[in-house]
Amino acid sequence: MKEMTLMVLAAGMGSRYGGLKQIDPVGPNGEIILDYSIHDAMQGGFNKVVFVIRRDIEQAFREAVGAKWEKRIAVEYAFQELDALPAGYAVPEGRRKPWGTGHAVLCAADRISGPFAAINADDFYGRSGFVQLGKALAENAGPNRHFMVGYPLRNTLSKFGSVSRGVCSANPDGTLKEVTERTKIEPDGANGAVAVDETGAKLAFTGGEIVSMNFWGFMPSLFDGLRALFDGFLKAHGGELKSEFYLPAAVASMIGAGQASVGILESRDSWLGVTYREDKPRVQAGIAALVDSGVYPSPLFRD
Repeated sequence: MKEMTLMVLAAGMGSRYGGLKQIDPVGPNGEIILDYSIHDAMQGGFNKVVFVIRRDIEQAFREAVGAKWEKRIAVEYAFQELDALPAGYAVPEGRRKPWGTGHAVLCAADRISGPFAAINADDFYGRSGFVQLGKALAENAGPNRHFMVGYPLRNTLSKFGSVSRGVCSANPDGTLKEVTERTKIEPDGANGAVAVDETGAKLAFTGGEIVSMNFWGFMPSLFDGLRALFDGFLKAHGGELKSEFYLPAAVASMIGAGQASVGILESRDSWLGVTYREDKPRVQAGIAALVDSGVYPSPLFRD
């Protein structure tokens, strides 16, 4: 069987949420969001998981997540640390902020040998995206052909504060043209949304726009382009204390340079995320409804 890996970006602490939200229970039997993502990924044909974490959360993460999944799927760990840099670069004095999601993916490069998905640890994506993505990666014939699972904007908002989303535009053939980062997006009306741009002007959305939730499917060829872009980032911003190397921006650069093509897979599942602590009851209710309708067993797994 071809190795297909689920790469989980789990190094963040979730400062707005207040705590290590990646291991905060949301299911009826103490399941965490990530449990459902791994379960769904396995249904989509993924047979290995790589957790990208920090050393300082390793013990808690292994106990809460790794221990239960190591019995069910191949599990490996990679570590995103500030000093995980190419030769010739050093961490500037005073920097504490991580280098970003693009760097996190690079930190796991030596754990990947085939097609892989990359997801956030604290987002509930739903099963259909994993099934679509697993099929697309398994049937993919092009080394530079990658994929993104997108969601309608209205399905990704919080009632408790603004969010940032990457709003996608597509080429005529359905591939990704660009992702425009929009900040301070809030619900507006029954299904729409409104944001404020850098000039203070309001931007209206229908709610049907497809947005990126950092749910990607890649071929291993991604790493060569990503390394080159990270090297350029460090040359330009490596001495700064807060600049980050973001995965969506890196993918957009590859698309613009003709080095990558990204197919858009649209999920109609409800995305659920805990951006703010007040979001947790909604996530719990959403998962409970899926359990009640038979999508997930309860408990999710038995030892």
